[in-house]
Amino acid sequence: MQTKIEKISPYSALAIKNIQECGQENLDFLSFREKLSFANISHPEKKKEWKGARLAIKSALDGIQLPYPGFFKDEHGKSHPMDHYGYVSLTHTRGIAAAIFHKEMPVGIDLELIRGKVVRLGPKFLNQGEIDFLGNDPLLTTIAWSAKESIYKCQGKKGISLRQHIFLSPFTKSDPVIKGRIQGSEDTDHHYTVQVQIENDIILTYTIW
Repeated sequence: MQTKIEKISPYSALAIKNIQECGQENLDFLSFREKLSFANISHPEKKKEWKGARLAIKSALDGIQLPYPGFFKDEHGKSHPMDHYGYVSLTHTRGIAAAIFHKEMPVGIDLELIRGKVVRLGPKFLNQGEIDFLGNDPLLTTIAWSAKESIYKCQGKKGISLRQHIFLSPFTKSDPVIKGRIQGSEDTDHHYTVQVQIENDIILTYTIW
């Protein structure tokens, strides 16, 4: 997936970064707390992924002309701006990092690599109705997994099961938008619109509350 910045609206933007191209970019914009977190990451690959995600959110903020406030994680593992203004979601997979920001509404974003084994894992995150309409198609199953992850990140709380609480309406490989909802939690009957982008063997999905 190519590095890019996509302005979704005057209030929201997403950015994608090639992690391998981030090596020479500086991190002077980070908050002091983030610089400490970055310094304490010992694993080289995890360090690159963390850096790529921060550069992605910085680019998304630049896209809607907002300053970088620094970010922290809550008890659910969800990132928040340190100035408590706006909503953010981060993701990465196989050398690609992405981030989305919205000034006013919760967001969720996810990257997934298309792999044949995802079909075998389907029963762990799909209900029987979803398995039936997805068949044994790795592409469709990966889109479903990614869409559910984006919805999960958007709602922002632990205790939600991808299989038991998040439900997707039937969709095809060519659908740029798919519908989902959460049931069986305090967010019951909230409906989500999930955007889907496919490039080579990478799936990108995102949703805005």
